[in-house]
Amino acid sequence: MIVAATPGHAVALAAIHAAAFPPREAWGKDAMALQLALPGVFGLLDERGGMLLGRVAVDEAEVLTLAVGWTVRRLGIARGLLRAAKAHAAEAGSRALFLEVATVNTIALGLYRREGFIEVGRRPRYYADASDALVLRADLA
Repeated sequence: MIVAATPGHAVALAAIHAAAFPPREAWGKDAMALQLALPGVFGLLDERGGMLLGRVAVDEAEVLTLAVGWTVRRLGIARGLLRAAKAHAAEAGSRALFLEVATVNTIALGLYRREGFIEVGRRPRYYADASDALVLRADLA
């Protein structure tokens, strides 16, 4: 089940993020709470072990981070969170949802393409491992 995340969920969000990302890339509980306190930022928590932070700004929205723990991958959690984020952004008046993904993250790229995202830009050597980031966009109905 997906619920709206609040700053009170910061510990759970950080634990999921830490289970999905290398230690140097994981966001801590303070970062989660601070993000959720910012205007336009929203959080989604799948109690099975997934989380998403996003931000709505006028008629555009972006996924700030999306994480699913290694032990619960391939259960549709990321797809559910992404669809919930698209719905939230559309309800808030956004016409498009953006995100960035490493070119080497082929599993995520496949999901994003299946969910209607198209490449609209590239950031060379963006990530710590020097991989490029693709900027993807999905139009919202």
